Amino acid sequence: MHELTAFQANHLMAFKMHIGDVRDPQLKALYAEAIQSLEHNLKDLLQFYPQAPMATRKGAEGDLTAFYAGHLLGFAKTAVRNYAIAITETATPQLRETFQRHLNEAIALHGKVFYFMLERGLYPSYHLEQLLAGDVKNANQALSM
Repeated sequence: MHELTAFQANHLMAFKMHIGDVRDPQLKALYAEAIQSLEHNLKDLLQFYPQAPMATRKGAEGDLTAFYAGHLLGFAKTAVRNYAIAITETATPQLRETFQRHLNEAIALHGKVFYFMLERGLYPSYHLEQLLAGDVKNANQALSM
């Protein structure tokens, strides 16, 4: 639940930040559809959070460090998954070696971003109550944009 909520809240914020810059009407409509879908998904998921242990999460209002770091972490995690999948579908040894190198680099980036966030209290992955409280805060922030 946490991974899906965090992933969708982060992308919802980014889509809302970028939609004003999209000039193609058809693409803008797709952005609007994605935004509406993510808002619906987050509202559905937030209904389950009252059943989970919660605590308050400290954070500086207006400071987007957590958003930017979370966006980068989500990218790194997705890159790891995508390279792992690509390796299993590659028949060319040279391309496979390239994908493996890229996978290792993506894993390293993920670790660096994860520890950056952990050290600054932006990703309390070992404290479930704080983690879930942060999910609720971020999802509500994304919904209110």
